[in-house]
Amino acid sequence: MTDAQETAAASSLRTTGGAPPDDGGSADSGAPTPLLEPREGIPPVIADEAALAEVIAAFAAGTGPVAVDAERASGYRYGQRAYLVQLRREGAGTALIDPVGCPDLSALGEALSGVEWVLHAATQDLPCLREIGMVPTRLFDTELAGRLAGFPRVGLGAMVEGVLGFVLEKGHSAVDWSTRPLPDPWLRYAALDVELLVDLRDALEKELDRQGKLDWARQEFDAIASAPPAEPRKDPWRRTSGMHKVRRRRQLGVVRELWQTRDRIAQRRDVSPGKVLSDAAIVEAALSLPADVQALGALNGFGHRMGRRQLEQWQAAVDRAKALSEAQLPQPGQPVAGPPPPRAWADKDPVAAARLSAARTAVSALAEELNMPQENLIAPDAVRRVCWEPPAAEEEAVAGALASYGARPWQVEQVAPVLAAALAGQGA
Repeated sequence: MTDAQETAAASSLRTTGGAPPDDGGSADSGAPTPLLEPREGIPPVIADEAALAEVIAAFAAGTGPVAVDAERASGYRYGQRAYLVQLRREGAGTALIDPVGCPDLSALGEALSGVEWVLHAATQDLPCLREIGMVPTRLFDTELAGRLAGFPRVGLGAMVEGVLGFVLEKGHSAVDWSTRPLPDPWLRYAALDVELLVDLRDALEKELDRQGKLDWARQEFDAIASAPPAEPRKDPWRRTSGMHKVRRRRQLGVVRELWQTRDRIAQRRDVSPGKVLSDAAIVEAALSLPADVQALGALNGFGHRMGRRQLEQWQAAVDRAKALSEAQLPQPGQPVAGPPPPRAWADKDPVAAARLSAARTAVSALAEELNMPQENLIAPDAVRRVCWEPPAAEEEAVAGALASYGARPWQVEQVAPVLAAALAGQGA
């Protein structure tokens, strides 16, 4: 009997034969069962090449989909690298792999090529998995499946409880996973995160099939698996929290200099940038334009805990920005590709604003009818682009426009008719 069959027998898979529970909880009267220990206990952490080779052989010989998860040290370390990788597959059991000791997992990725990988919120883990050589060719995203199926709560704990009737302990999700050695309670938590992932996948596949959405989900999963790595963000310093307060170009220059200085220090020390200097402190310095170290030290975020040498490096960054010529200063806004922000439409083009309002109403009604979030039915950016520069208000033209903006075939099929009708009603 497979893992999924065992769980199905124990929990009478709650989605089978019925809609997702309205409250995301169990559909039967029995209380959910706490999941306290992995079935085979906590596996040893794989941290050397010999042990990794054994895991690769075991997982290559396993059957069915493979559950995959990764733990990062967000808020503690620089970047988003993986500090633990968890896998589970029928016939292989669960493996916990330390990417610090085994930084190249490309052989494992190759051994699982062609196998369906089951992840929860796949887009969060795929970048760090790609860094260590693990790239799926096929996947099933249980969070996205839950969204498409209409579940109101799609976190892993809520899904496992609502669908399978088990409670996952989630107390260690935000710990520093770069800690070595990893404590047993953390390892238990990590192993349990993949314990029922394939079971959840099987139940959600049945529910999506029942709702007639299984092909839609497969198109979404294929799009995630085939998507290229994200391009580096242009001017990442502009995402500093509190930037809306900074309006003058000289102040923007200070934000940029402080952000870039902080980023270099954080990368060198391998710590989260926020632990080096807070966003609030950067904005405070930009607004104040302190004349010297004493003035800087009086600002919030540059208090008594900061030594003279640290204050001097931050003041040097401020001084560099103050010395820039006008031509070297950043512009107040970023060049925007595509339509302007919707809040500006009423002033820039009232007719386009009316089209967007009608389109949003139509898409909202369709999403409610299909029981899924609007953003999963169609990307809001695609709707904005169609409304800003509308094609002919015929379904075929709207369908072509949506496809050119990256909409999947199922999305085009569902959305193009209602969007064409909304545009026609506005005289597009």
